[in-house]
Amino acid sequence: MAGIFMSDGDAADIAARLDRLPRSWVIWKMIILASTGGVFEFYDLFLTGYIAPDMARSGIFSHANIGIFATLQGIAVSGVGTFVFCTFAGMWVGLVIFSQFADWFGRRTVFTWSLLWYVGCTAIMAFQPTGQAMNIWRFIAGIGFSVQLVTIDAYISEMIPKGERGRAFAANQFITFCVVPVTALLAWLFSARQIAGFDGWRWVILIGSTGAFAVWALRAGLPESPRWLALHGMMGEANAVMDDIERRVIAETRQALPAPERVMPEKAGTGHFYEIFAPRYFERTVMLSIFNMAQVIGFYGFAAWVPTLLVARGIALPNSLEYSFIIAIANPLGPVLGMFIADRVERKFQILFGLTMMGVFMALFSISKSPDILVVFGVLFSICATVMSYAYHSYQTELYPTRIRARAAGFVYAWSRIAAAFAGLAIGYFLHAGGVPAVAVFISIAVIVGMVMISVFGPRTSARALEEINH
Repeated sequence: MAGIFMSDGDAADIAARLDRLPRSWVIWKMIILASTGGVFEFYDLFLTGYIAPDMARSGIFSHANIGIFATLQGIAVSGVGTFVFCTFAGMWVGLVIFSQFADWFGRRTVFTWSLLWYVGCTAIMAFQPTGQAMNIWRFIAGIGFSVQLVTIDAYISEMIPKGERGRAFAANQFITFCVVPVTALLAWLFSARQIAGFDGWRWVILIGSTGAFAVWALRAGLPESPRWLALHGMMGEANAVMDDIERRVIAETRQALPAPERVMPEKAGTGHFYEIFAPRYFERTVMLSIFNMAQVIGFYGFAAWVPTLLVARGIALPNSLEYSFIIAIANPLGPVLGMFIADRVERKFQILFGLTMMGVFMALFSISKSPDILVVFGVLFSICATVMSYAYHSYQTELYPTRIRARAAGFVYAWSRIAAAFAGLAIGYFLHAGGVPAVAVFISIAVIVGMVMISVFGPRTSARALEEINH
């Protein structure tokens, strides 16, 4: 499926036409529609932490119900930890195997059908009677929908003009993070309830799969990435997409488009998977892989365990879910702030700022006892984590050429999934062994590793054409 590319000059011509477009609703509507799919990956990831206490209380993850995972009884929350593990382990497998499909078959095709995979597998999972069965379907669901986010990232980076990429990813992350407080609210409202003989946490799972089906229908009208079409020799289709976009932009702005500026074509390559380890990209691949393993420990180590961490600080479960909802409301605020700085401050510096402040606020959270102070530090941590998140999602797609963008982003992002899988078990261990302060030390070490990777090895990308970054 590789080695069939059109000349890089043809792809560069399409890129030049995209980069000269003024800000318009035409492009931003595409960004918003594409971003809606990411809502359900975030819904699925964050519901793990919010429904985990109720799942544990229902007995579905008791020693007798988790099968082979019962051997992990040395970890106090081993049942919930296995659910987290299967979530991210499935996503790791999916990213390593299936992210390259977006480079083979197109961005639009893959993010559309991966959403249907999510709908089916998650709905089946909601009806499983044992923890072992839940874990199996959680793993299968993760394999399918894991490619959703990196494919959307590749699509957005290729569709948006170079001067607005940061803002586009901030908007993308704002949309996806808006679902976090919704997830927390649903978990709180459905906690310890049964509706029609069905546990409340099962309804929370089903709501996500139902909503995802509606979004699948909504996004059916999105065009394929013209950069991808041009690179694969489909210049007729690429020009047709660009002609339509330019016609609608002119109609909206009522101004003629400026002449395209010359864009340096990306250097030629094979497009094979192993090209991400070629001398030109090897350092970037290693840097981003280690960074992703580190950042996810900080990000999901806190976000996915908020209710449990609050309980460990002496707050009763019902209040823990209420406070978790308040903290979750802060998640969209980081990307909102990013809308003002995303294209004014170098991308890698935004990542470094977010990581630094995550470490500071996690340390303060770990030594606080007052519920009000815990909520304040939880909110501040969440804001900084989401600033870091929107910046690095843009960053990792910018560092690879179009021919391998999805599979490279998928590969480096996959290491965040497998790290999160083991972090779920590790945080359960540290929480049992040393309480929240031990968890804070674990997270802080990971944050420092991530900072070293980006500060030492990360190139600058802001306001540069993708082709220039990869020339």
